[in-house]
Amino acid sequence: MDIKCHHAVSNVGTEQYIWFKIAEAEAAEVMLVTCKEKDESPALSLVDQIKNARQNIQNVVNATSSSRTSVKEEQVTSVLKNLRTNIQETLEKMQFLKATAERFEKRLDKLDGGVQSDKCVVESSGPSAKRKQPMWKQPHSKESRLKLYNSFTRKKEEFIPENGNFVKWYSCGPTVYDASHMGHARSYISFDILRRVLTDYFGYNVLYCMNITDVDDKIIARARQNYLLEQYKEKSNDVSKLLQDLQQAINDFEKKLNDTKDLDKKTMMEKQLTLAVAASTKLENSSTLNPELKENLFLNCKDPLSIWLDKQYAHTVSENSIFSVLPQYWEKEYFDDMDALNVAPPDVLTRVSEYVPEIVSYVEQIIQNGFGYVSNGSVYFSVAKFDSCPDHFYAKLVPEAVGDLQALQEGEGSLSVTTEQLNEKQSPNDFALWKASKPGEPSWNSPWGKGRPGWHIECSVMACSILGSSMDIHTGGVDLKFPHHDNEIAQAEAHYNTDSWVKYFLHSGHLTIAGCKMSKSLKNFITIKEALQKNSARQLRFAFLLHSWKDTLDYSENTMHDAVQYEKLMNEFFLTVKDVIRNQPSSGPEAFCKWRKEDLQLSETFSKLQQNVHVAMCDNVDTRTVLDNLRQLVTASNTYLANAHTQKATPNGQLLKDVAKYITWIFKVFGAISGEAEIGFPITVSGGGMQNSESTLMPYLNVLSTFREDVRNVARNYKVTEVLALCDELRDTELPKLGVRLEDKEGARTVVKLVDREQLMKEKAEKKLAEEKKRKEKEAAKEAAARKKEEKEAQKRIPANQLFIGQTDKFSQFDNQGFPTHSADGKELSKGQSKKLRKLYDAQDKMHQEYLQQNGTQSNGPVPS
Repeated sequence: MDIKCHHAVSNVGTEQYIWFKIAEAEAAEVMLVTCKEKDESPALSLVDQIKNARQNIQNVVNATSSSRTSVKEEQVTSVLKNLRTNIQETLEKMQFLKATAERFEKRLDKLDGGVQSDKCVVESSGPSAKRKQPMWKQPHSKESRLKLYNSFTRKKEEFIPENGNFVKWYSCGPTVYDASHMGHARSYISFDILRRVLTDYFGYNVLYCMNITDVDDKIIARARQNYLLEQYKEKSNDVSKLLQDLQQAINDFEKKLNDTKDLDKKTMMEKQLTLAVAASTKLENSSTLNPELKENLFLNCKDPLSIWLDKQYAHTVSENSIFSVLPQYWEKEYFDDMDALNVAPPDVLTRVSEYVPEIVSYVEQIIQNGFGYVSNGSVYFSVAKFDSCPDHFYAKLVPEAVGDLQALQEGEGSLSVTTEQLNEKQSPNDFALWKASKPGEPSWNSPWGKGRPGWHIECSVMACSILGSSMDIHTGGVDLKFPHHDNEIAQAEAHYNTDSWVKYFLHSGHLTIAGCKMSKSLKNFITIKEALQKNSARQLRFAFLLHSWKDTLDYSENTMHDAVQYEKLMNEFFLTVKDVIRNQPSSGPEAFCKWRKEDLQLSETFSKLQQNVHVAMCDNVDTRTVLDNLRQLVTASNTYLANAHTQKATPNGQLLKDVAKYITWIFKVFGAISGEAEIGFPITVSGGGMQNSESTLMPYLNVLSTFREDVRNVARNYKVTEVLALCDELRDTELPKLGVRLEDKEGARTVVKLVDREQLMKEKAEKKLAEEKKRKEKEAAKEAAARKKEEKEAQKRIPANQLFIGQTDKFSQFDNQGFPTHSADGKELSKGQSKKLRKLYDAQDKMHQEYLQQNGTQSNGPVPS
């Protein structure tokens, strides 16, 4: 079959068209030649194939040059088919040429048969011509992929889970021996945000495992001291014996204080000692030990007395159950705090006390693999043996910290750093996998005798028990990097003989209090419960969202002010949008209107900022940038609403609703909004759920608002000021008590907003305080100005010859005009000093003369210079 090709634009013949395609092939050849340096042989081979194909096509053209109208399809198709096959083979050898070869292959698609090009009309030998679809061009876009800051590399890495969409995640939980504080909140809120983003935004299926450390040196010491103090308190009724014991406890505590080098700890201990001494003195001056005195005594002497009792009687405590009471209490308190902060519970919770058998088996495997050794009933990890193995590396997270004995000893625990225990190790860098229990410590059976788990082994075992031999994500506070997390990694890799236990290690940043380290001694130790008394859980979360999860966060008044203002901005926007859509049709044809230019502009801004949010989410979950883009979106929407009001145009309720729904969804992803509300923050309404209350109350409130507006208009027309005052009182006093805010707009209807009553009353109180502060500042400024004016008037009344006379602390001699000539120590004033004083003297004389003239007083004449 012969084909005839007619160029759709220039009507050139077949030969010219073929030559045009040969030129494209030459262009592809040039691109390939530029790549040949990367892989000489395949590139040159493909170039040669293109040359041969071009020559073959030329031969076909030359063979039919006499007619210039007909080309054998089979010949051209054969050449192209062979070339396509060769390109495919070369592609498999040279991945870097893929893009170039694909572009060339697309050119072949146009050349192949000629008839599929959108520039050619094909005439068949049949009675009618047929048109075929042109080649479709696939769109291209730059896809953003999630990257997380990985502590292993100290940079952002693309997140690629081991098993498709399934993510295994372990997070270090609390050591439950005291109240959770804002330092804990820094980690748990940050990781809650990351977890929600991975599940609710990126759609990963996350298995989130967290531990509770309920066996630890701090817990053992605190539980034992509490137990001994309570036992002693019950039996202490002899005042003289109690005073004697208190004196010994205070003396021991004072010695410990003198040996303490940590300044923060020293300051705290000094305060504890002062309280104890005062309580002991009060008891000494009292004849009887009444219940109130006894209670205050043990409260103020708790620290010195419990430490002394522990030193005397620790060995008598033997029951494991005694050591479980304290962590059980604080574990419940911890979860109460997390519920209050809206931190989602883990999918799996592990407790050390429940995994002792697994820990023993795990340690046995480490010993069998040659990385652990037994010493005096304890088991230690040999850092040197592990690090010398070609397949292992110790301290992957903080290699520069190896040899930091202070950090290593802190990791071992206060009960495990005696000289005897330190001497059990083959190297100071080694750490305990299993600790032989001393009298007064909880214990479990093991092949090495009675003992308890080391701190680091706990997390390794519990994580592996749930997640297996590897996991995608491990999280914890930055202060746990070394030695805890580095030792965790070493233990697990020694147990499994692997070199990659965790793929991504994420660490939350430090938390400071107004720029300082959080410390009880500095009186800036803030528990989560105390923080929640000042701010809501949502405001605390916004404070965290406005900062990077991996950087230091400063918890201060300024930080919380920014968070509160951000929440207020968003809440006002949500309430405004609700008011707009309540007063427009919500369904049917009437709900849609033709878009104006302003609608299109807002829609374009909306799309652009949505893309910015996605890019920020992919960039290490950059919540700060996300919130900044949402702020820009609200600002653009508010500007749009203001312009609509100015132009007396109806705002596009559907568009505004979409914007508000999107922002609400992002806040739900971040955990800042709970519940099923479509738009905005949940509202606390007494006696019912938020959504039902809002839908029930708003129709009545709208009727009330309309009625009030009509009354105000009548009162204005007839100038009835008493009625206007009552309308204002309803708006400013009565309705806020019910959580209702009315906003009167000039030339427009009143806006009705149903808000959180407590928040509204708080805002009202703050506004009143701000107004009072402003009033006082204004009065103070007015008084200061009056004083300054009076001082200036008083200064005018002083003659120049009296200006310096009274300054005997500066000058000792004066001339007959009252001008100083000698300093207080009798030295004659220099010319420079006299010149400066003369300027003051002359200025005072001028001012005094003006005063005399204004008051009609006779002058004694100018004072001579």
